Amino acid sequence: MTDSQQNPLAKHFRTPAIHVKLPSNGEFWPEGSLNLPVTGEVAIYPMTTKDEINIRTPDALLNGSGVVNTIQSCVPSIVDAWKMPAVDVDAVLIAIRTASYGNTMDVESKCPHCGEQNEYAVDLNNVATSINMPNYADEHVIDGLTFKFRPSRYFEVNKTNLVNFEEQKILKIISDPSLDDDEKTEKFTAHLQRLADLNNQVYVNSLEYIKLPDGNKVTDQGFMMEYFRNADRKVGAKIKEIISEFNQAMSIKPVDVTCHECNTEFKLTLTFDYSTFFA
Repeated sequence: MTDSQQNPLAKHFRTPAIHVKLPSNGEFWPEGSLNLPVTGEVAIYPMTTKDEINIRTPDALLNGSGVVNTIQSCVPSIVDAWKMPAVDVDAVLIAIRTASYGNTMDVESKCPHCGEQNEYAVDLNNVATSINMPNYADEHVIDGLTFKFRPSRYFEVNKTNLVNFEEQKILKIISDPSLDDDEKTEKFTAHLQRLADLNNQVYVNSLEYIKLPDGNKVTDQGFMMEYFRNADRKVGAKIKEIISEFNQAMSIKPVDVTCHECNTEFKLTLTFDYSTFFA
C-alpha cells in the first residue's frame, strides 16, 4: 500500500458510540489538554483490542498509564488525560465501558438484611449522571488565611495512590516479627514522615492558591508544602474536612436495589476496580 492509497476498510473503523458531557463542563482543564466541542459533549469511541489489553495490565493500571492511554484512545477530544480533573475520570471511564459493552453492568452484593448473595444489573447511565461537580467558587478563611480550592488532576491523584501502595508495603515491613526493635523504630519513623508529607501533598494538590491578609496570593507548591509542614494541626484538620466534602459531592452515589431472596430494598454502594471494571 502506498501513501496515496486509502484503506478500503477505513469506512469500517470504529465510530463514536455515544456523546457525553463532562461533570466539569471543561472547567479546570489546563490549556491544551482538552479540545471541547462547541456542543459541550465529547465523543466516546468503543475500546480497541489494544485498549482492552492495556486497561487490564496490572503494571499499567498501577502507574496510571493504562487508564490514560485508554482514555486518550477512546476520547480523542482529551489530549492529555494526565491533567484531567479527577471529577471527570470515573465519568469518562463509565462512558467508555458503556460505549464498549453496553449501558448495564452486573454487580454482586450480599443483602445486609438476610445475607443472600445477589447479582444486580446496574444502569451505568444513571450511575454516571450521579457524579456532580463540587462548588469550587467559594474561598475558605482558615486561621487568618484565605484558601481557594480546585479539583486535583489525575496525575496528582495517581501519584498519591502510588505512595499509598508503597506505604502499605512499609506497614507490612513494620509488622514483620523478624525485625528487631531498632529496625522497627527506624522504619516506623520514616513511615510517619512519609505519611505526613503525603497528607500535605494532598492538601497542596487541592489548592489553587493561599491568599495572605494583604491580598497577595501564594501559588508556588513548594511554599505551600513548607507552610503545611509548619502549620497548626487544626489547619490541616479543616483542610482535610473541606476536601472530604468535595470528594463526597463528586463520588458515585449508591443505587437502590431489591434483594431477590427477602424482597427488601437497600442501597448498593458501587466501588469500581478498574482491573475488573472492563472485564
